[in-house]
Amino acid sequence: MAESGLVAVLDYIRANHERFVSELSDLCAMESVSAWGRSLEQTAEAVGQSLERAGAKVSIVKTSGQPIVVGKAEGGSDRTIVFYDHYDVQPPDPLEQWTAPPFEPAVRDGCLFARGTADNKGNLMARVQAVEAWNRAGGGLPISVVFIVEGEEETGSPHLEEFTRENAAWLGRADGVIWEAGYRDVTGRPTVSLGVKGICYLELTARGASSDLHSSMATLVPNPAWRLTWALATIKDKDERILVEGFYDAVRDPTREDLALLETIPDNSAETASRLGLEGLLLRLTGHQANLRNFFQPTATICGLLSGYTGKGEKTVLPSTAMAKVDFRLVADQDPADIESKVRAHLARQGFDDIEVRAFAGERPARTDPKSPLVGVIRRAMSRVYEQEPVVYPTMTGSGPMPLFTDLGLPVAGFGVGHAGSRVHAPDENISLEDYRLGTELVAALLDGDSWAG
Repeated sequence: MAESGLVAVLDYIRANHERFVSELSDLCAMESVSAWGRSLEQTAEAVGQSLERAGAKVSIVKTSGQPIVVGKAEGGSDRTIVFYDHYDVQPPDPLEQWTAPPFEPAVRDGCLFARGTADNKGNLMARVQAVEAWNRAGGGLPISVVFIVEGEEETGSPHLEEFTRENAAWLGRADGVIWEAGYRDVTGRPTVSLGVKGICYLELTARGASSDLHSSMATLVPNPAWRLTWALATIKDKDERILVEGFYDAVRDPTREDLALLETIPDNSAETASRLGLEGLLLRLTGHQANLRNFFQPTATICGLLSGYTGKGEKTVLPSTAMAKVDFRLVADQDPADIESKVRAHLARQGFDDIEVRAFAGERPARTDPKSPLVGVIRRAMSRVYEQEPVVYPTMTGSGPMPLFTDLGLPVAGFGVGHAGSRVHAPDENISLEDYRLGTELVAALLDGDSWAG
C-alpha cells in the first residue's frame, strides 16, 4: 500500500480518537474476571461485535471453558499476521486502593483508569480499530489479519492448546504473531519483547487443629502459620538464591547474541526505583546486571499469605490453617511440571511433607530469534510512528501461552499501548490516551505493505 494510504488511515485514527476511547471504556466496564467466571460470554460477544464493525468475519468457538473469539479479515497480499489477545482480566483486589471503582472507567490527567486498560483490552481494541481504519479509510487491508482472543489467559489458558492444535494447519502458515502485551519504558521509548517467561503457580497449605483456638493454647497446639513460614523460608535465602534442589539445572545461559542485545537496553534502574518509591532495586543492581537478572533469571515469589485474624484491632487467636500462594517465573529451558515436582520433593526433604501443595496451570517459557523478519517489520513500523528506534527485549518478564504458537514454528513478538506506570495487575491500572492513539497508529503502520518491504 502506498504511503498515501497509510496517511489516510492515520488521519482516520486521529479523527476518531475520542470514539475509540469510548469503545475501549465500554469494554473495560465489563467485569470479565476469569477467576470469577462471570460476564465472560457477554464480553466475548462484545469483542466479536467490535471485530465485525471493523470488517472481520467472526466466529465464536465454544470450549469446555470460556469461548475463543476468532476474527479474520482478508488483505491485498499473501501475508498474514495473527493478533493474540484476551478479553479476561485480573481480579481488581484490593478495592480500597483504587481511586475510583475498577469497572467504572475514568479519565484523569490524560490517562484512562480501569481494570483491563493495559492488560489487555487496550491492546486488543487498538488492533481492532487499526483494522477498521484500513478498511474504511485506506481502501482495504494491505495484508490479512487473524484475531485469536481468548477468555482464560489470566487463569493459565487451559483450553487454548486444544484450539491451536485443531487449527495448526492454517495457523502455521502465518508470517508471525503479535503478542498481547507491551508498553513504553520509563523514558518513553517504545519496546518490543521477543518471548515470555514460564510460570509454575502453587498454593501451599499448612493445617493444625480442627478449628481456630485461643492463642493461650500455643503452649500445646502447633501453629500452622509458623509451620508454613518455616517451610517458605527453606525455598529462598536472603541473597535471593532459590534453594530448591535442582531448580537451576535446566536454566539456559544467555547466548553471545542475547548479551549483545542486553547491551542496547538503557539503564532505567534509577528511574524505575524512583517511580516505585524505592531507594534502589533488589540487591542494589543497576545497568547490565539488573537487565541480566531481570530477563534471564527465574524467580520465586510469595504472592499472598492468609492465616488467622487479619481484621481491625485485636483478636488473640491460634489459627487452624495457613495458606500461601507462590509463583515461580521460569526461563528457557525450565519446565513447570519439573519445577512442581522439585518443590514437592524439596519440602519433603526439609521435613515439610505435611504441607499440602496444589498446582495451578503452568506455562512454559518461549523465545523468538531477534533476527526473525517479523522483528525487522516491527522495528520499521515503530520507527515510522515514534520516530525513534525501539528497545528490543529478549523476552517479557511475565508469562503466557506463547509456546503454543512458537511450537508451530511461528515467530512471536509483543508490543502494546501501556507505559511504565500502567500498574498492570494492580489498583489504578491505566494507559495514557496519547499512548493509546500512538499504539493504534503503530498497528496501522505494521499492516502497511511498506513496513514489510525492508
